[in-house]
Amino acid sequence: MRPAGRIEPQPWLTAPETRAVVAALTAEGAVVRFVGGGVRDAVLGRPLTDLDIATPDPPERVIRLLEAAGIRVVPTGIDHGTVTAVIPPRHFEITTLRRDVETFGRRARVAFTDDWAADAARRDFTINALFCDPDGTLYDPVGGLADLRAGRVRFVGDPETRIREDVLRLLRFFRFHAYYGRGEPDPKALAACRRMASALPRLSAERVAGELLRLLAAPDPALVLALMIEIGALAHWLPEASDLTALPELCRIEAGGPDAIRRLALIVRRGGGDGETVGRRLRLSVARIKRLAALVAPAVALPPELDARARRRLLYRLGRDRFVDLVLLAWAEALAADPAREPALAAAYGAMLDDARGWRPPRFPLGGDDVLARGVPPGPRVGALLSAVEAWWIAGDFQADRAALQARLAALARAEAAS
Repeated sequence: MRPAGRIEPQPWLTAPETRAVVAALTAEGAVVRFVGGGVRDAVLGRPLTDLDIATPDPPERVIRLLEAAGIRVVPTGIDHGTVTAVIPPRHFEITTLRRDVETFGRRARVAFTDDWAADAARRDFTINALFCDPDGTLYDPVGGLADLRAGRVRFVGDPETRIREDVLRLLRFFRFHAYYGRGEPDPKALAACRRMASALPRLSAERVAGELLRLLAAPDPALVLALMIEIGALAHWLPEASDLTALPELCRIEAGGPDAIRRLALIVRRGGGDGETVGRRLRLSVARIKRLAALVAPAVALPPELDARARRRLLYRLGRDRFVDLVLLAWAEALAADPAREPALAAAYGAMLDDARGWRPPRFPLGGDDVLARGVPPGPRVGALLSAVEAWWIAGDFQADRAALQARLAALARAEAAS
């Protein structure tokens, strides 16, 4: 391959751990190159996401060379030629150059090769088939540089062939377009995705969820999601996606960066769906399912008219993180319903977020021992009395001190004993 340019010196290229891995892999004369996400993002000046290395050496030799240099090796995908070198804090995924012998979905049968062009030809997108020498020299066997600079996500070779090799590439196309595309998507790619959308139910829920959550974390995924709805790419896995009008508003106002589960919750609730059903369909973790369900069907409403006391009560009840989630969702939906109210909504919901940022949860100063000391026998009455006193404390804006709460507890215990 002929050089296609150079990238500016990158910290990851000159880092001691990178130099150590490259030195080990080239100890017997092999040429190794960085490939994929690290090279792609370096060309664009974006932060490093992946650090993958390609080599013509078979995995057994790669392992031997790394171990000889005292570098820890993990055989993460050795049947497909991939091992991982670990030098904290960095992990390097090292894959032997490959060509496809037979493809059947995700589990292609490959043969190792020393042909860099053949390896590039089996990759998914042109922007992921860029190679880079350790000195920064770039190689571009399939036209990825022009596509990257034009904001064009294009399959390597025939789009439908690439998708048939692994249907997940259909979802990856939309994710990469959300992060790297500009303007209309590549027409050949979009047409192939439309033809192949009916194959998406064959994928595992876990793989689909991984792609959807990465897509939802893009700076502004609404336009791409609308395209996916149009071609039927979400019909099986996320049929609730029918109303995206509030999603751009949420993306614009989110505090603390994009949050895929929060964005998914907005889509599901706007489509009249159930968070637990969607979470189970996508086989999300238990924690994510619980969060999604709570955001899709919240136990409380947060209208912009909430006064400061009510906001403090909700912060105490919900916790800071859940409160922020619900504020942002309510704000986005209110903006979608009436964009003309933007200044008033920004003031109201901005004040709520300020409250959350400065929130220091007060500690309820009573416990079960205080109830037992009043002669109340162990059992459900202890918890009921504590809850009643805490509710009184909350209603009073957390102002009552321990002595006042003890007095309230005594009064409630006497009233209960007399009834």
